[in-house]
Amino acid sequence: MIITRTPFRISFAGGGSDLPSFYRRHTGAVLSTAIDKYMYIVLHPFFQKDKIQLKYSKNELVGDVNDIRHPIFREVLKEYGLSGIDINSIADVPSGTGLGSSSSFTVGLLNAVRAYLGKASGAGALGAMACDVEINKVGSPIGKQDQYAAAYGGLNLITFHGDESVVVERIIMNRAKKKELERNLFMFYLGGKHSANEILKRQQEAISNDDKFEVQKKMVQLAYDLKDRLENNDIDAMGTILHEGWLMKKSLTNGITSDVIDTLYNKGIKAGATGGKLLGAGGAGFMLFYCPGSRHEDFLVNMCGESEMKFNFDDQGSKIINIGDML
Repeated sequence: MIITRTPFRISFAGGGSDLPSFYRRHTGAVLSTAIDKYMYIVLHPFFQKDKIQLKYSKNELVGDVNDIRHPIFREVLKEYGLSGIDINSIADVPSGTGLGSSSSFTVGLLNAVRAYLGKASGAGALGAMACDVEINKVGSPIGKQDQYAAAYGGLNLITFHGDESVVVERIIMNRAKKKELERNLFMFYLGGKHSANEILKRQQEAISNDDKFEVQKKMVQLAYDLKDRLENNDIDAMGTILHEGWLMKKSLTNGITSDVIDTLYNKGIKAGATGGKLLGAGGAGFMLFYCPGSRHEDFLVNMCGESEMKFNFDDQGSKIINIGDML
């Protein structure tokens, strides 16, 4: 039995610049971190050697890989020509909530399948392969940040170039300050699921407008600014930059925010947070806030009743946590 564990991610600044409609015209950059909420992929030989059994939110038992309904399972298993296997996926957090679960699934699946075949997989290769599966083979209108965040883990600036190359640069900061940054970040579940594909399609269309393109360029600059401030251990800059980025993101297209989202955001700011943002493409999921340590007590009292999900940063990325004797 092979088990892979792949982290979800939180994007702080620069989101949307990993879409090809942007980075093919101007270098994109996202600052994000992986977190200790995970996608687990469990792969085991199946008793029926001519069948494939898949267990996710649905169950599938097929004799032909082309009959698999789940598009990512289908494309990955088709690529590697596998049969006679049983694969189960288990997630700490529901899909469609803005934490990059689809890409964590793809990265973890590739890591498990390649381990089953005795193939080594570096983080850069996993990120690139996952992008190829989701964007080129499945045809999802998504960007590249989630795949690399899941594969590498850690707090990183991820840069996207017009030649399709991607550079992952770890943020280097004082260890105590990094832990304080973790403690100052709070995440609350709004409920519901969003259709990231629909929102991202609209965002790609919006970027063709020159004014919207300039807004996205400013969002990229926020990612670079945040990198500089964090590496100088100025963690309180996180709140200001999150707030600026959230205002810019809301201006790009419809469907990113709603009355429910705006109400929760305003509640958090009044409670003592200095900034925040909705995670993911928009519409639903988790709201992230940055609150300085001196305001924690009042913040938590005023946010009582909201559904908080505690988390820490993950520094390891996608990894194999169990491997059996069948190789």
